[in-house]
Amino acid sequence: MRKSIYLFSVFLLFAFFACNQKDQHLISEQHFINENSLFIVQNYDKQEYMVSMRDGIKLYTVVYSPKDKSQKYPILFKRTPYSCRPYGKDKMPVSLGSSMKLARDLYIFVYQDVRGKFMSEGNFVDMRPIHDVYKDSTDIDESTDAWDTIDWLIKNIENNNGKVGVWGNSYPGYYASCACINAHPALVAATPQCPVTDWFWDDFHHNGAFFLTHYLPFGRFFGLERPEPIKKWPEPVFQFTSADGYRFYMENAVPLSKINDRLFHHQIPFWDSVIAHPDYDYFWQNMSLTPHLNNIKPAVLIVGGWFDAEDLYGPFAQYAQIEKSTPENNTRIVIGPWKHGGFARGDGSVLGNVFFGNNPPPSDYYRDSIEFPFISYYLKAKGKAALPDALMFETGNNIWRKFDTWPPENTIQKTLFFHVNGLLSEDKPLELDACNEFISDPAKPVPYTEAITVRMTKEYMTDDQRFAAKRPDVLVYQTDALNKELTIAGKIHVKLYVSTDQSAADWIVKLIDVYPDNFENFEHNSPNVVMAGYQQMVRSEVFRGRYRNSFEKPEPFIPNKITLIEFDLLDVLHTFKKGHQIMIQVQSTWFPLVDINPQKYVDNIYLAKEEDFVKATHRIYSSSNEASNIAFSVITK
Repeated sequence: MRKSIYLFSVFLLFAFFACNQKDQHLISEQHFINENSLFIVQNYDKQEYMVSMRDGIKLYTVVYSPKDKSQKYPILFKRTPYSCRPYGKDKMPVSLGSSMKLARDLYIFVYQDVRGKFMSEGNFVDMRPIHDVYKDSTDIDESTDAWDTIDWLIKNIENNNGKVGVWGNSYPGYYASCACINAHPALVAATPQCPVTDWFWDDFHHNGAFFLTHYLPFGRFFGLERPEPIKKWPEPVFQFTSADGYRFYMENAVPLSKINDRLFHHQIPFWDSVIAHPDYDYFWQNMSLTPHLNNIKPAVLIVGGWFDAEDLYGPFAQYAQIEKSTPENNTRIVIGPWKHGGFARGDGSVLGNVFFGNNPPPSDYYRDSIEFPFISYYLKAKGKAALPDALMFETGNNIWRKFDTWPPENTIQKTLFFHVNGLLSEDKPLELDACNEFISDPAKPVPYTEAITVRMTKEYMTDDQRFAAKRPDVLVYQTDALNKELTIAGKIHVKLYVSTDQSAADWIVKLIDVYPDNFENFEHNSPNVVMAGYQQMVRSEVFRGRYRNSFEKPEPFIPNKITLIEFDLLDVLHTFKKGHQIMIQVQSTWFPLVDINPQKYVDNIYLAKEEDFVKATHRIYSSSNEASNIAFSVITK
């Protein structure tokens, strides 16, 4: 009976489109009419506004309000540089909010094009710096734009209950975080989700190395200047001429100085700024959001994914800063087994070849049992916000764990040393002057994935690393099979004693879970996948060696001099099961994920010439005096 009523309603909706020319675009042409879109049409009204900011610039703001006016509703607000489409009062979206569960519970949903994007006035500035001191009453940043909009909404949107929550995923997550700085009194809750935080540490750079396959596809759309308000993306600057990213980037982005002429055609102003600021100088420092997250008033739910290839740094950096600056604030962090934004789509039970369980699926659990109760409690005073300080998904065992703080306190420290015979163990090497060496050739860099793609894949952080372990320019160290489970939590500290016969080098370190040879395939694996012996990457990171002493003041290596390199792999919560092995791989290229270091020191790698790229012999030392190792925390209970 219910299905018949639904089908009849869809029939009436189609009939309505056919009979009423004025409202034929009630739902945008590209949207498929389904149960969610039908619910939105039946239960929400849409209004469009141009809201004035304190400097007179007007921002396009769209409001979806419940048709039922018998009660007051809280406001859920998202600011985005990615468009508030569909535009037009007679066009409705196919979903609202971060989940349809929230939409069905009825809120006033507000979306806004940030200044200088799509239908908003003004000039767009990437990661617009936050002001610690405002020069006058018209001085603006993303915090003031959020404040001014919230103030207008509270005063002008009917049937609101005076409470506002903000949310956003990725770049919109950055704007959600900005709204928490000097927050409007009506802003009571925020959920920054995988938020962009500092572009020298996430998205485009990692420890000073440039993430090539992320920036180029992103920058060709995002970096174009907008001459006037627009309703759709501008045409891309370039088209990929090959599906093989390894080949395409070798031909068009090595060296990086080719990019402007061959791909961007000098049409991306932000790329010119990247070239002009290769080091962590004022340009990047002023963009960083972390130092401004002080005296935070709204309750904050920070969300991230262990396998977020874009913004893994941001959730941990923001959580740590707020805990330090505002310890009394109700700030929580949730990290699941997700790719970038994986908590918002799909069920999160699978990423690539790896299975994380489905009882319940991780993303469903997040949306139903974490996000929904958090928002309901703070905006509607319904239910309980009984969330721990840190709710983290433990990969390997595939269970949720609750902690009073992150990283957890009930841990012991363990160090694993590299040995020249390829062993990874707690025993410190006894040899003198022992090392392993490899030749790094910029003309034949180590690929980051076996996939044929021009983009950074969503799955590379769980990929099988057997293809890399076979290369002569990748060093491999691994433990014996574990005789009991080992659960590590928090950052992994890397200490490498290295030398090179040239003057520059990158160092990539990968932490890998090696499955037993009798491991059976998961049900979702395709026939050509073999999980027996699978080398699952758990965490990885690159470090550009020139920054070993300062990210502001790079310096060359002295050829053949043993030098200490120290850096962290970002946080994990992972159990290596009994019978598994822990593996470390070390290499110096990771292409085309990361740009190629010339290996001959130049002041600015973005301006390097082809003749600067040279082969180099790199060494990793495993001796009693220079004992390369990794150190991490182990959960004891």
